Amino acid sequence: MKARALIGLVLLISCLAGGVFAANLPDGSKQRPLRVLMVPADTGTNDITQDYAPVFNGITKNYGIHFDLKAGNSYAAVVEGMCNDQVDIAWFGASTYGLANEKCGVELLAVDVTQGDSSYYSGVFTRKGNDIKSLADLKGKSMAFGSPNSTSSFNFPVAMLLAGGVDPTTDLSKIIIAGSHSASIAALAEGKVDAAAASYNSFEKAVKNGAIDPGKFAPLAKSQPIPNPPLAMNKGLDSELKKKLRKAFSEIHTKIDPSKIRGYGGKKVDRYDADFDEQKIIAALSKLSAVTKQVKESMLDKAGTR
Repeated sequence: MKARALIGLVLLISCLAGGVFAANLPDGSKQRPLRVLMVPADTGTNDITQDYAPVFNGITKNYGIHFDLKAGNSYAAVVEGMCNDQVDIAWFGASTYGLANEKCGVELLAVDVTQGDSSYYSGVFTRKGNDIKSLADLKGKSMAFGSPNSTSSFNFPVAMLLAGGVDPTTDLSKIIIAGSHSASIAALAEGKVDAAAASYNSFEKAVKNGAIDPGKFAPLAKSQPIPNPPLAMNKGLDSELKKKLRKAFSEIHTKIDPSKIRGYGGKKVDRYDADFDEQKIIAALSKLSAVTKQVKESMLDKAGTR
């Protein structure tokens, strides 16, 4: 009985501690605004918080939720801030969201919606009329990639190659780490490589800008849908506040000038999808487990960029 009583006391203390802990988190009032921290992604201004100000000010005006916006020093700092309960809302890339979710269970608030879609695609592109008809045909061929930190111009294409039985380190004759989507596509257009990795959006943009002739180049492989960058919230926030936040972000594009809606990195987006299935993000990220640190380092060595 004594042991049971002791266990019960421990559980009671844990519950009370949890309740006190949750009560200490900001509640979105003017006196205790929600702390928002943005990852230092590329943005259109020198102060990323200015990009988001219209959205958060609009939510304050229309829904009465107050915020304190700051820019983080690094991706890791934003993850640590959320997991140490120093941050209540953060915008992550999909990979960073997965890391924070695994580390401390951050909850999905919404994802960006661009051109009516909550997802985008990565691709491998090649020249029409050659002997490359599948990813397996890239053995012995050359290929360009974007930045090693890019989801769709590096990580997904590499995962697609590995799944298709092609080890980029040993099977490709040459690797170019071009550094960006556009540079990867340019390497293909200039005949420096047999294939290039980039997002579909970037390939279509290159076609639209006249940088590449769609009559000469085409997709060789297309990834599964990759969720757009997610907006996350601290799991310890009050459940009613979480519900109110989801409603606010799902409607804010109807409350303010739509051209002021911003997504990851301060880029313009259509709106926010607050009903997106988090499991789609987790499932997409699971595809990247084969792209290990060793694979990346070996590719950088082969490309001669380390």
